[in-house]
Amino acid sequence: MADEAKAKGNAAYSAGDYTAAITHFTEAINLAPTNHVLYSNRSASYANLHKYSDALADAKKTVELKPDWVKGYSRLGSAHHGLGHFDDAVSAYKKGLEIDPNNAALKEGLAESQSRAARARPPPPTNLFGDAFSGPQMWAKLTADPSTRAFMQQPDFVNMMQEIQKNPSNLNLYLKDQRVMQALGVLLNVKLQGGTSEDDDMPDFPSERTRSAEAGAEPQTKEEKKPEPEPEPEPMEVPDEEKEAKKRKAEALKEKEAGNAAYKKKDFDTAIQHYTKAMEIDDEDISYLLNRAATYLEMGQYDECIKDCDKAVERGREVRADFKMIAKALTRKGTAIVKTAKTSKDYEPAIEIFQKALTEHRNPDTLKKLNDAEKAKKDLEQQEYFDPKVADEEREKGNEFFKQQKYPDAIRHYTESLRRNPKDAKAYSNRAACYTKLGAMPEGLKDAEKCIELDPTFSKGYTRKGAVQFFMREYEKALETYQEGLKHDPGNQDLLDGVRRCVEQINKASRGDLSADELKERQTKGMQDPEIQNILSDPVMRQVLVDFQENPKAAQEHSKNPMVMAKIQKLVSAGIVQIK
Repeated sequence: MADEAKAKGNAAYSAGDYTAAITHFTEAINLAPTNHVLYSNRSASYANLHKYSDALADAKKTVELKPDWVKGYSRLGSAHHGLGHFDDAVSAYKKGLEIDPNNAALKEGLAESQSRAARARPPPPTNLFGDAFSGPQMWAKLTADPSTRAFMQQPDFVNMMQEIQKNPSNLNLYLKDQRVMQALGVLLNVKLQGGTSEDDDMPDFPSERTRSAEAGAEPQTKEEKKPEPEPEPEPMEVPDEEKEAKKRKAEALKEKEAGNAAYKKKDFDTAIQHYTKAMEIDDEDISYLLNRAATYLEMGQYDECIKDCDKAVERGREVRADFKMIAKALTRKGTAIVKTAKTSKDYEPAIEIFQKALTEHRNPDTLKKLNDAEKAKKDLEQQEYFDPKVADEEREKGNEFFKQQKYPDAIRHYTESLRRNPKDAKAYSNRAACYTKLGAMPEGLKDAEKCIELDPTFSKGYTRKGAVQFFMREYEKALETYQEGLKHDPGNQDLLDGVRRCVEQINKASRGDLSADELKERQTKGMQDPEIQNILSDPVMRQVLVDFQENPKAAQEHSKNPMVMAKIQKLVSAGIVQIK
């Protein structure tokens, strides 16, 4: 049935076996092709295997079948995101938010896709001289070059260069300043000849030709003057902004350590004060937010914890924090939601948040929390669905269909009855009878055993189990079942008839009245029985069998041992040993 296949798929998904989950969900879809939840679950399984094209196809089918279901758009956005279609992912998340504007998972998916879409777009064109002004190398070059070293002592020049470094486009504002032109030449490793205006009063230097004539009288062997060595560059001072940033981080870490110490002492109010102060000093490290969220979680202030986790995710996206930190924030949020859950539906957002965290970083702790949340949700669903009155009504409907020999319909009503009341031994007994009629022996045996487990005094449980074992030609086991039932109801005619039939079949084997085909079939089945295998592998029993063939005196002694004879009887019933 589709529900059983779905349950198997959910179990495989929770265990991280996504390939098996896909197999089960596909089986369920074949049985219920219009069930949108099955396509959604298979889409999530494909996404975890990074098969985003298949995940997208299932997500589209989910939305097609159920356009007003929010989770379908979450699956659609996730699949587009995995394929790198960030704009399509944004569109999918926005459509989902139109249906449920407060859905946390959609909001987080939208923020992430918008962030990735922004990063995927080409950056704006840079200024021609942008690289020349980047980093501390600019100040080092200007300090080292003799032609610009003096400018570094002039505050207005330093301010102009800082403005240009922040935004290279500002260069156009300062090109008339000869110092800036000189600095540009140094930074680009070129000599720039600055122009002069008509009002400039330039000193009058002799021409190159005149200098050559004046120097003609001197001997040509005169040694040329060696250039003076350039001075060593002075060590560059760290910019004030960088100093200030380091100082802030150190102060923030100090506050964090104080908060951690208070947290360990369970002085949560003090811890929160320190974490808050650390955040105010340095808002680029989301670990302070996460620590404060953990403190709120310990204090039972779950709403405050959730708010801090949301802030941490949002800020983490902005500063491109490690995905592990984002996953930790999501896991902590899911934990807070679980703490407040009172109904099965309250677990749904937590489960979705845990799944989202696992897509960021696969962590065993998060996976365990997801499995626990899914189990708690299932248990609560069963409790919420429990209704003995409706269970009795469904069982009666099943009985009517059983009388009409409509066994599949009867099974459907018995199954619904058990969902409403899982402790009803009669419903298990009746469903076992249906399975037996349909030849589904393993299912019938399972239901009969569950019936006996719930009510060991209920005779029909033993008749159902014995009948299944008899049809499976396990006569020894069927006899044991009927005899166990007679302990509780010695006069039960169905049980007595079952014993009689089993004894007839066992004696038939003992007398050697089985046909060749019947004997071969029984031997084959017997050899598959673990109990028969244990008897044949026992060295003592092997010697007993040899004595029965070769040593009559020893065989007489063995016959006095009831345990030995019980084992031999099993071998006889299985057709392994024949007594003549």
